[in-house]
Amino acid sequence: MTRVQRILAWGALATALSLVSGYFLADYLTPQATGEPSRALPVRAAQTALDRELVPLLARHPGQTGALMLTDGVDAFAARAMSARSAGRSLDLQYYIWHDDLTGRLLGREAYRAAERGVRVRMLIDDMNAEGLDSKLLALDQHPNVEIRVYNPFRNRRGLWRVLEMVQRIFSVNHRMHNKAWIADGRVAVVGGRNIGEEYFGAGKDVNFRDLDLLLFGPAVKDASGIFDQYWNSEAAVPLSALSKKYPRELKFLIDQVKIEAESDQAKRYLSRVEGSSNVRKYMAQQLEPFWSDRIRVVADPPLKWKNDDREGWLAQRIQGELGDAKRKALVISPYFVPGDGVSAHLRKLARDGVAVGVVTNSLAANDVFAVHSGYSRYRPDLLRGDVRLYEMRSQARPGAASLFGSSGASLHTKAFVVDDARGFIGSFNLDPRSVDLNTEMGVLFEDRGLAVALRNEYLRLSSPELSYWVYLDRDGDVRWLDRAQKPPLMIEHEPDTGAMKRAVTRAIGWLPIESQL
Repeated sequence: MTRVQRILAWGALATALSLVSGYFLADYLTPQATGEPSRALPVRAAQTALDRELVPLLARHPGQTGALMLTDGVDAFAARAMSARSAGRSLDLQYYIWHDDLTGRLLGREAYRAAERGVRVRMLIDDMNAEGLDSKLLALDQHPNVEIRVYNPFRNRRGLWRVLEMVQRIFSVNHRMHNKAWIADGRVAVVGGRNIGEEYFGAGKDVNFRDLDLLLFGPAVKDASGIFDQYWNSEAAVPLSALSKKYPRELKFLIDQVKIEAESDQAKRYLSRVEGSSNVRKYMAQQLEPFWSDRIRVVADPPLKWKNDDREGWLAQRIQGELGDAKRKALVISPYFVPGDGVSAHLRKLARDGVAVGVVTNSLAANDVFAVHSGYSRYRPDLLRGDVRLYEMRSQARPGAASLFGSSGASLHTKAFVVDDARGFIGSFNLDPRSVDLNTEMGVLFEDRGLAVALRNEYLRLSSPELSYWVYLDRDGDVRWLDRAQKPPLMIEHEPDTGAMKRAVTRAIGWLPIESQL
């Protein structure tokens, strides 16, 4: 055996032993939850500004939840910022990603200001995307009214050791919290597809996501608070202070830096757009008309989903059941769409039974994860042969369609479906294996015609010629794309807006046995 072969053999053995130890010792290698249990604070009739604003409104709609659709990123930022400013009791914030960028720091500043007023702030962040943020998060955690916990965290906070831990704990660390919720005073909840970051709030310089949240007030907010408490008090939620060193002097420095940034020209331009939003102005004038319904529920996977063999409580089962009951129409919006054999067959059966089935997803050019598109593309021909209509989002808005911060890039991030123009879902759940089996997910199930029609109209907007290509099979059974915005419509023979290299790499990725991880 040569020296190189010996090195490779020892490397393979070390990797195998690491994986085996990680599999059998996962519960011992995973950091233990040490935080004190806590619960959502009870609402009061007139304790806070949100109480005083919403109690009379809710009294006129007993037993019903009010819901506003937030399709615009600027409005979505405003909903979070304004609810934080009005909060006087609690902020419970739960996110898969919280970027250290302009909007992330501005919303962090709103949470800090609330804490300064005496508001209790609990932040639960998934640890996969928190690398490098410890010092800033720990500085905020120093505030007596703020506690930050991380979901399914790494013991090693950065560098090579973190990578090695990822290899060893691959079977356990692969499970992530994909939930998104912003809850103020137990009165207002923003639930949907948006993480915290510039690209989610129309502030991205290169790409902005087309996304969707629901702003809720009423009984369904209690559902969201209950879900937050389940996660906050679970074995997977570990106080950040138990994992990393404290930085007691950095809080003032951090706040001073964010204050300076908030006075910058870039921040002023963005905040002026927030203040100038027509929906923000309507809100201030109390002119917004929400949807009111007693059939709105906030739902989620159990916080330790991968340890529970009973799938009855999993969100995937509820979503499959709702789609399966479609009688006339089933319209799906899923940016990461890898249906697998089961969902693909299910959608084709619905179409055979006379249900109009349509899916809007990302084109290859718009998809920020090539591997996901490779997983989706292998199901595309069968879906089209089964009369499922497919639309793929363009990577860029058409000339004159406007950009938000000097950027014309666009990528779909909305996760929703609507059935029979009567009921639907908006949340974090993609129709892909990762959402089904690996990540925890959260969202809003509703049965209300007004809200369903609004969501149907959003589907029609996203699938319109200006925003999406229509995908079809030609007479030879080959996949083709129709650019319906051209006059006359233009047929495209390969993945639109892509080069040969990107298409080749995506095709090669499709040969790898990784679909279960997509």
